[in-house]
Amino acid sequence: MANVKFFGGEPVPLEMHKVRIVQKLNLPPIERRLEAITEAGNNTFLLRNEDVFMDMLTDSGVNAMSDQQLAAMMIADDSYAGSATYTRLENKLKEIFGMPYFLPAHQGRACENILGQVLVAEGAVVPMNYHFTTTKAHIVLNGGIVEELVADAGLEVTSDMPFKGDMDIDKLRQCIDEYGADRIAFVRMEAGTNLIGGQPISVANLEEIRKVCDEHDLMLVLDASLLQDNLHFNKTREATCKDLSIREITRRIADLCDVLYFSARKLGSARGGGMCIRSKELYDKMRGLIPLYEGFLTYGGMSVREMEAMTVGLEETMDEDVISQGPLFIEYMVNELAKAGVPVITPPGGLGCHINAMQFVDHIPQSQYPAGALASALYLVSGARGMERGTISEQREPDGSETFANMELVRLAMPRRVFTLSQVKYVIDRVIWLYANRHLIGGLEFTEEPEILRFFYGRLAPVSDWQQKLLAQFRKDFGDSL
Repeated sequence: MANVKFFGGEPVPLEMHKVRIVQKLNLPPIERRLEAITEAGNNTFLLRNEDVFMDMLTDSGVNAMSDQQLAAMMIADDSYAGSATYTRLENKLKEIFGMPYFLPAHQGRACENILGQVLVAEGAVVPMNYHFTTTKAHIVLNGGIVEELVADAGLEVTSDMPFKGDMDIDKLRQCIDEYGADRIAFVRMEAGTNLIGGQPISVANLEEIRKVCDEHDLMLVLDASLLQDNLHFNKTREATCKDLSIREITRRIADLCDVLYFSARKLGSARGGGMCIRSKELYDKMRGLIPLYEGFLTYGGMSVREMEAMTVGLEETMDEDVISQGPLFIEYMVNELAKAGVPVITPPGGLGCHINAMQFVDHIPQSQYPAGALASALYLVSGARGMERGTISEQREPDGSETFANMELVRLAMPRRVFTLSQVKYVIDRVIWLYANRHLIGGLEFTEEPEILRFFYGRLAPVSDWQQKLLAQFRKDFGDSL
């Protein structure tokens, strides 16, 4: 991370890369944006990208590749079996994480499917710091129970705690005592926590969890999809890591785990994923499912060109100048919004800027999905597509009752090396304007509600004509501006 200060004193993040390939963007007028969000059922996942100006939905599969990654794609070996491309990827993963076995998969949730099928039986329990949507779905589909054991501070919206993703060790011990170690399928940690603001975990906390796992002969599994951002926070916020290289911190984390799985759509800036495994016995149990669900053992459903790009991307993840850009841009956005009084999750985490919809639109009850309504409103006034991370991202109880989320967040993801600072400033400006007019925003209700993962493709409608009122206020304040 380059230590650069501006003479004028403004804390501006400095990109340590230059732009050499560009893609034209389109900013449709607000009237078209209202049509588009209506056609999409007020679900930003269902917007067509031609109607989106800044795509801040996710950091998954949309990160910018480096020149070295693009060049590496040209040397791919497309042999079905025994590919040299696979060998290069396998060797790089062994070098970085130090685990002897690797299974490729097309992305992180494919790893979760295999983990669930092999390790989760009916009534099994999976303690974790916090769930991710697909992780929980795979565990529940296999008859398991998810126990979220994040420290209480992790659910505090405004905080100066540097590692809000840490697991509460006392809660872990209580969970083991309550269910018995025999019912624990494995202990899962997510670095960092996607659904509560991209908050990181500390190496110290992982060491404590490892001790408890060893006491009870339990397996520790790490979801490392967001490890890139987490490593930046370990380096900058954790005293025991400040004098270590990123590579050394990575190995320290990996050495504490039995299984490490990841989506390369995030980690490595390619499209794919896989599992690094310490035990040959577990590797042998899992490997038969790769040809069944993914593809042969030397490609696992991935393009070999993506695998070559992933190999280079993983090596680039060991460069602090590379991994710091996302967190620094997020920090800038969070701080600018906080200065304007906009309620955001603090301290700034990884993945993106997270707006606290529970406070932003505190007049909307959770039964009318405040985070979903705010995501819809923000697209309407800016053309920026964020993601609801609240009650819509949960699923109903078996009796049909709603499961209200601990937090109602709108995530504005920051794909790595994609946006310029002026584009980020534009979104900041529109969020601040929207906050000043937040009283105009109303709630949503489902018109089409899938039973599983409804946030991906469910459709909703506004409970009133609040979108037309918001459009009218926009035209009054901005004239004919886009």
